Amino acid sequence: MLSSHQSEGLSAVLAANRGRLVRFFTARTGSVAEAEDVVQEIWLHTAQPSLAQATGPIANPLAYLHRVGMNIVLDRVRANGRRQRRDIGYVDATTSIVGVEAVDDAPSAFDAVASRERFDRLAAALSGPPEGAMRVFRRHRIDGVSHADIATELGISRSAVEKHIAVALRHLRKALDE
Repeated sequence: MLSSHQSEGLSAVLAANRGRLVRFFTARTGSVAEAEDVVQEIWLHTAQPSLAQATGPIANPLAYLHRVGMNIVLDRVRANGRRQRRDIGYVDATTSIVGVEAVDDAPSAFDAVASRERFDRLAAALSGPPEGAMRVFRRHRIDGVSHADIATELGISRSAVEKHIAVALRHLRKALDE
């Protein structure tokens, strides 16, 4: 654990060599802003003794700061790699390639609204008249009950079940086409 004395000493070395460290990490990261962030994280790391581990006095504080900074850079590179792999996986899962263009598979806002309106019309048509035909249709198409079982359940012939379904289909087609 770094003592408060060591922490103060590292902060002084960091302050005295800040420009040098920023240039060093700019060369490693390719970005001044990224290098500034790394130097800031080094300061945070060394300013909080509970975050830094040392077995004794630090013989070369500047080398220690470089090593801490390189560890931070490596952690950032790994995190960016994970983020890129996650983002690529998401893009692969939600897009298709048409020719050379990536196309989002999600429906457009217009299509989503149109689908919702169509669903609402279908739901209204299913709950509306003709009630007997719609009840038979729901039992067969939604509940998966066979014609024979519906006929037995309602006390009607199989032919009547088929006619009810035909009436319901005509009604639904008309309701959806409006």
